[in-house]
Amino acid sequence: MKIYQANIVPLNEKAIGTAAHGTALFTINGDSLTINIEMFDTPASLQHWEHFHGFPDGKAAEIATSAQDVNHDGFVDLPETGAVSGTTMVPFNDAPHEMDIPNDEYPVADANGYFAYTKVVPLAALDKKFKETFNDSELELDKRVIYIHGVTDDVALPDTVEGAVGHYSTHVTLPIAVGKIVAL
Repeated sequence: MKIYQANIVPLNEKAIGTAAHGTALFTINGDSLTINIEMFDTPASLQHWEHFHGFPDGKAAEIATSAQDVNHDGFVDLPETGAVSGTTMVPFNDAPHEMDIPNDEYPVADANGYFAYTKVVPLAALDKKFKETFNDSELELDKRVIYIHGVTDDVALPDTVEGAVGHYSTHVTLPIAVGKIVAL
């Protein structure tokens, strides 16, 4: 059995008015990966995309901080995280092993901004899809970071905030919390 954990800390908290935080636990046991994520103080009553990000070449990803706000608009948007965190890799939605990122199957925070996510993922299916997508890369969880995304539409985002995906707006993709995944 292998266990990994991430302490998830706020990102963009001054700009969005809430300091989302929580923990993630990843347990590999046999042919399954169990993912447990618990989040507090996220924007309430809202669906939150959550994924692990990383570099397909195996470089270790790091968490984004306010230093990644390269255009100085007061927000660290999704493209600005890429330099230190890499690309979006595996979603924590209804079917992580399918790696279908833009969809409406992510957790929804309650009225207090709390949500818990638990999913048991077939590891062989996830490994297969991951290798197809990232050219034989390994999951290497200890080289990844987790992001939680999403703010309500009433948060004023300047035109300089980027990261819309398909018909999903930058309000959906704006990172609100991040954590480095480490082996225990």
